[in-house]
Parts: sequence; C-alpha cells; structure tokens
Amino acid sequence: MQQTLKVPSDADISRLTDHYFTKTRNAVGRFGDKRVCYAVFMRRPVCFAPRLMVEWLDRVAEARGTTFKIESLHEEGDWVGAGEPLVYISGSFHELVDLETLYLQRLGAACVAAYNAYTMCESLPKVSFVAMDARHCAGQEMAEMMAYAANVGSDAARRRVEAVGFIGNANDATAHFFGNQRGLGTMPHAFIGYAGSTVRAAEMFHEVFPEEPMTVLVDYFGREITDSLAVCRRFPELAREGQLAMRVDTHGGRYVEGLDLAESYAVLERHAPRAVRQYRSEAELKWLIGTGVTAAAIYHLRDKLDDAGFGQVRIVASSGFGPEKCRVMASAEAPIDMIGTGSFLPENWPETYATADIVEYDGEIQVKIGREFLLRNGRGKTLSRSR
Repeated sequence: MQQTLKVPSDADISRLTDHYFTKTRNAVGRFGDKRVCYAVFMRRPVCFAPRLMVEWLDRVAEARGTTFKIESLHEEGDWVGAGEPLVYISGSFHELVDLETLYLQRLGAACVAAYNAYTMCESLPKVSFVAMDARHCAGQEMAEMMAYAANVGSDAARRRVEAVGFIGNANDATAHFFGNQRGLGTMPHAFIGYAGSTVRAAEMFHEVFPEEPMTVLVDYFGREITDSLAVCRRFPELAREGQLAMRVDTHGGRYVEGLDLAESYAVLERHAPRAVRQYRSEAELKWLIGTGVTAAAIYHLRDKLDDAGFGQVRIVASSGFGPEKCRVMASAEAPIDMIGTGSFLPENWPETYATADIVEYDGEIQVKIGREFLLRNGRGKTLSRSR
C-alpha cells in the first residue's frame, strides 16, 4: 500500500533548499510579491515523469494556504526532446521561489530513468522485467522515484509497442507502482551458500513457499548447466507446468559453464549468425560472446534445457542489463523470458539535471537572454491533484 505522504514544513524546506532562494523569499516578502510563471526543461531527451513532483508541489501549496497552477505540454510517459519545456508552474513568487531546488530533485532523475526503462522494454517487448534497483539507490526517496520511473517507461512501451514491460519490483514499499502489494523475488546468492547446494536451496524454498513459482539462481558454484538440470530433475512437475525458472547472474570474470570464446562464437553461429557478423563495439561483443551473462550463454542454457526435455522452464537473466545491453540482446534474439535489472538507473548523473527559469512576471513576458526557447507557443494541460 502506498505510504501516506508527509506534508513538508517551511522549516524543512528552508533547511533543504539552496540558501539564495530563502534569501530571495525574505526579500520578496519585504518589497512586494508578484505572480510568476516558471518553465521547467531538461537538456536531453527524456520520458516525461512528473507525478512525484506535482504531488509534492500540491502538498506544499496546501500547507502554505496557496495554489499553484501546474501546466504540462505533455502526457505522462511522452517522449520529450532536449530543451523542450516540460511544465509551466505559476503562482506567487514568494511561495514558489524557495521550492525550486526540491521540486527539480523529484523530476530530472525520474524522467531519465523512465526514458531508460522505456528503451529497454521497447527493445525486448516480449520479455518481462523486474526492477531490482533499490539496493543501488541513495535512500528510500530515490528508490520511490526509480520505481515510479520504471512504471512510467514501461507503460509507455506497452502503449507504443505492446511490450510486456516491468511486471513488478523487488520490495514491498514501492510495489504499488506496479499494481502489486508485494515485491517479487525468490532467493539471493547468500541463500545458495547457506544451503550448501543449488538443489538444496530450491528444496528449502519450495518447502517454505510451496504454492509459489520458483526462480533458482544457478551461477553460485559455476555450474549453471549442471545445477539447472539437477533442479529440473528434482522438480519435474514445476518444470512441466512452467512454474520453474533459472536465473543466470554469472559475473564478468568467467564464462558460463561449458563455454569459452570459441564455443560462444559457435553457439551464436548456430542461432544468430548475423549478430556477430556486423560491426560491433568491444562492449557489444562482450555482451554477445564474452564472459558473464551473454547472448551465447542464454542460448547455451536454452539448448541444454530443451535437449533434456525441459522446454517449459524459463530463463531469467540479470547482471548489467541496461538500455545498450538490452538492444544487443534484441539484435541477437536471445531467448530471455525475464530480466532482473537495476541498470535503468541513470549512469551519467549530470544528464538528470532539470532546470527552471521564470518566463513571466505579473503577466509580462520576461526571460533571461539565451532562454527564449522556453517561450514557444503551446497550450498546457493542468495537472490535477488527483494524479
């Protein structure tokens, strides 16, 4: 269930915002208020994800006994080009000026993460995704933004290419963004080590959670193929019913069991010969035929499962699945059923910076030199509190 939103106090805002904004608020309080309009934009293409910012501004307005008019030139999930205005925020200068730091924090990173999530889901529309980003976030507030962003990007991909998209995330606190009450997941590597064997870990899990589908990590001992087949033979009913999955999370320091460079080439030559016959960067080649979780590794595991009669067993891939790796996997048509990822989080943090400039004072158009592009004509759509 979504947590009750805390109404920020003026003291909290003053403590957290940039100090020149609090000084400006004090000066405006002495010399007289004006009604202003801010234009908010970003310097790179993004997927529009404004909801957390809008909800925060609504709570502040309510606490201050004022109203802000928030107009959008885009729908949630829309692709927005670099430099295009995202929203116009209008209201009392005195009540808005000290909020810029904090509302921009709730917009920029979410828009970039949503863009990344969208491109991943668009590249692999038949693959389901699980957001496993929380451990990489700088606190719960960021984790909330990233879960929201994954959902926005995923929904956009569903609308545009009928992608499966993100079906959930790894913890309960933000599961509501995906329409769930609980997070998803079965076992970490630590549980495999605790159990002493991959099969025993599967047995323990099934004993405690007998009604749940089971996803088993199979790379802990470096026996991805051997242990996958052993688990399938131990649970043939689950395998036959499609309730069993193998998760491959092999680290980049070694090949999946049974592969080396030459054999990886051979696997792709059988399944996706064009994938390695076109120009590739070093990173792309690594994702195809290198160490770790590669297209060759996924095909290799799929072959071994099918050859043993376990064609209904699904494959879950994780480890570094960001937009670029997803595009490479798509080009090779790697037989992945699900991806666990936290790599939709922005890598280049300066790209997440959203910027706000005032473009109007008391109805008079005025903007600093160089930002005239923010004055483009367009009719905005007010974002209501109900969002």
